[in-house]
Amino acid sequence: MDQPAYWILRAEHRLLTIAGSDADVVFPSGLAAEFGHPDKALHVGELHGLPCYAADVAHFPAVSAGVATPLRAIFQLAGAKVFALAGRATQLLDWQNHHRFCGRCGTPTAIKADELAMQCPGCGLLAYPRISPAVMVLVRDGDKLLLGRSPHFKPGVFSALAGFVEPGETLEECAAREVREEVGVDIANLRYFSSQPWPFPNSLMIAFFADYAGGEITPDTQEIEAAGWFGSDALPILPEPISISRRLIEAALRPDAKF
Repeated sequence: MDQPAYWILRAEHRLLTIAGSDADVVFPSGLAAEFGHPDKALHVGELHGLPCYAADVAHFPAVSAGVATPLRAIFQLAGAKVFALAGRATQLLDWQNHHRFCGRCGTPTAIKADELAMQCPGCGLLAYPRISPAVMVLVRDGDKLLLGRSPHFKPGVFSALAGFVEPGETLEECAAREVREEVGVDIANLRYFSSQPWPFPNSLMIAFFADYAGGEITPDTQEIEAAGWFGSDALPILPEPISISRRLIEAALRPDAKF
């Protein structure tokens, strides 16, 4: 860390950015000494040919035009590529914080020198970063799309249906189960669309199209407070562009859509 680098510094769940900087240069750069030699810094990738490190700090260092910025805002400030790097950084910082002690014997752990793992010096247990895969499904019946609303969404927002993959379950099985559990509908002809790392806190969203195969919409009120069929001429408020759900819905609405 004795060379210039970009730094993704986090304090109180916010990241240090530089106000008024170029869209893709939102994080401060410099030598580690300029930022107080952050403790337990992790190498998380590269940005514009320089290494990029991430670290949790108690307080942000004095940086000209420095701003404490929520992770979600990085997408609007700098676009998808930098947002993905910031998301990777926050997930790895969370992983490091959550594995400070061995889950088997309780001994304090340390970063393994030759791979991305927290190692117990006592019993040798290794803890690797983990992600939680989740399936998202946009169901279509003719020119109508099935959208649902979670109680946790912003007012008026509807999205494609989604849920986490359970142990021993395939993605296809998860898609069918989640749609059936959340709205009581059966699906067929599942087709892959795309995927997106989702660092809130550590998911990988895997998005699909599917066809309606039967059943009446019956929302599971614990997870879905409303659901229905929507045409392109009467859409509800859609998720923000940061989410793959927005891209999934927009892809289905294109005049040349073939899925």
